Amino acid sequence: MAKRHKIKIKTPHEITRMRVAGETASEILMELAKSVKPGVTTLEMDQLAKELMKERDCKSAFLGYRGFKGQICISVNEEVVHGIGGPRKIQPGDVLKLDVGIVKGGWIGDNAVTVAVGDIPDETRRLLIATEESLFAAISYARSGERLADLCGAVEDHVKPLGFTVVREFVGHGVGRDLHEEPQVPNYRPQGKSPILMPGMVLAIEPMVNAGTPSVRILDDGWTVVTADSKPSAHFEHTVLITEGEPELLTWRPRGVPGL
Repeated sequence: MAKRHKIKIKTPHEITRMRVAGETASEILMELAKSVKPGVTTLEMDQLAKELMKERDCKSAFLGYRGFKGQICISVNEEVVHGIGGPRKIQPGDVLKLDVGIVKGGWIGDNAVTVAVGDIPDETRRLLIATEESLFAAISYARSGERLADLCGAVEDHVKPLGFTVVREFVGHGVGRDLHEEPQVPNYRPQGKSPILMPGMVLAIEPMVNAGTPSVRILDDGWTVVTADSKPSAHFEHTVLITEGEPELLTWRPRGVPGL
């Protein structure tokens, strides 16, 4: 029971503010996804994110977080999450993970999508589709009275029969004024007692799914997470509000994998 009380319940006023932050984060993510094309560097994408944030009177939630040097996380192919923009040029056949977190009015909006750049292998196409599907499988449990463990388990339950694996070292999280709040939201069913979801909870649900091994390692930059077998990975994320009824996507965007 004590763990349950660590999860912050947002007031109606706070939820209104979070809707604004979520909508802004989604707008920026969609603009970035539309701007992905071969020949553009990941640093140019990061700088575009900076301009889009300035236009919308918000700032990056990631820049400076524990020393992170990017405006957004931008990860290519075998890079799972936490990639930092640099000189690498986007190539045809790449899959590009864009993770945008912003602060607007003191509140966080956090969302991510994986973009297919031109023609990609069929297996990678299956990976991207399955990962987005697993996000919505988890969101279907984002309801008052459901257990957090069932929401988390829905991701692995969806992708495992398709031959894919979930990353265990990195997880989703609660979100609000702080980027990372209680509870942790893994993409597998955790053991032990599980909190019951209640109206006013806000979760960043973010499947990270690999084509091969679930094992990952961190590059020498101290941030970029890559698959241990160098096979591709996919990442999708929404900030989701638990209500008395249907889950509310605070970072709503049209469903579907960009580029497919």
